[in-house]
Amino acid sequence: MKKFAFLALALLAASCGGGNYKAPQNLDDACALSRERPAYFKAMKRTESRWGIPVYVQMATIHQESRFVGNAKTPFKYALGVIPMGRQSSAYGYSQALDATWEEYRDSGGGRGARRNRIQDATDFIGWYMDGTSKKLGIPKTDAMNQYLAYHEGRGGFANGSHKSKPWLLAVARKVQSRALMYRAQLASCRR
Repeated sequence: MKKFAFLALALLAASCGGGNYKAPQNLDDACALSRERPAYFKAMKRTESRWGIPVYVQMATIHQESRFVGNAKTPFKYALGVIPMGRQSSAYGYSQALDATWEEYRDSGGGRGARRNRIQDATDFIGWYMDGTSKKLGIPKTDAMNQYLAYHEGRGGFANGSHKSKPWLLAVARKVQSRALMYRAQLASCRR
């Protein structure tokens, strides 16, 4: 009987709001994305007001990091190709924030209740991080490519030029820049 009660409670909890972590339907259309998920757009506008990071830069970063999947995790590492050895990193959620950086954010004003799988917290984290990058490294808040490189490599890594020896990462950052410009034009056309 206890197993049945536990199973019923688990099913009830799962049906009552475990969160919508699925990606929006059209990730290539900022206007459609903002209509489908108005809470996402509202969170990004709030972050833009608070930190000055444009919505289109946030959108392009989230697209690259998680494809707007709220509970995204990095893939597993395998030994000998078959033995799971844990995840590639502690990155999690919309922003793919690492555990240590997330804790720094929470301690510096993000709040102890902030969660990486909640869009409002994830966009605020991105704003907080990129605002700090702008202040410490002088990267404009509108420069999606270099903001992304500093986001991916960490500010110290970016300052040391770690990204310069990673052609694959430079290609990804160019894609982030291209997507940010696409999103910016789309948002202007739908007046969002």
